[in-house]
Amino acid sequence: SESYPDLKSNQNMQQLQEELSSTENKIAFARQAFNDSVTSYNNKRESFPSNIFAGIFGFRDKSLYEVREEKREKVAVKF
Repeated sequence: SESYPDLKSNQNMQQLQEELSSTENKIAFARQAFNDSVTSYNNKRESFPSNIFAGIFGFRDKSLYEVREEKREKVAVKF
């Protein structure tokens, strides 16, 4: 690998890109799982008899996790 530093550098860059892509996928999966749970909670909270207990104990609808478009811009990786 010392004989071919560009190759090693290219492999490291490829590995970094794969890791970043994997991390983005994990975040998207976690966001979807959270939103699924919130939707399930909100639906359960509105159905009988849960709605009675929700009212008594002050359970309120929860908001889905949404990322504003300006927050979705690509992150710059600096070396």
